[in-house]
Amino acid sequence: MMTFKQIKENKFIKFVSNKYVIVLTIFIVWMLFFDENSYLNHKELNDEIEKLESANEYFTKEIQSDKAIIDNLNHPDSLEKYAREQYRMKKKNEDIFIIEYDSVKE
Repeated sequence: MMTFKQIKENKFIKFVSNKYVIVLTIFIVWMLFFDENSYLNHKELNDEIEKLESANEYFTKEIQSDKAIIDNLNHPDSLEKYAREQYRMKKKNEDIFIIEYDSVKE
């Protein structure tokens, strides 16, 4: 069994008990976990940024596809086709029959 003097002379114990090492360790732990700008907060914010960037890409693609549809609807024929297909509009004295198929197959 080691005596107190032998423990005190151990290089590792000397290094760990140094006041600068103790202060530095406390500082690093504080900055990583407890500070307002901690690593954990930065990780959460980076995850949120990635989520918002992916949403931004999705909506940019949706805007481009909507612009293509709007450009296509500038022609009267395509506007009439779109109104008939999407909103089931019809001309006067015209009947529309909607046929729906059963999607469940036995």
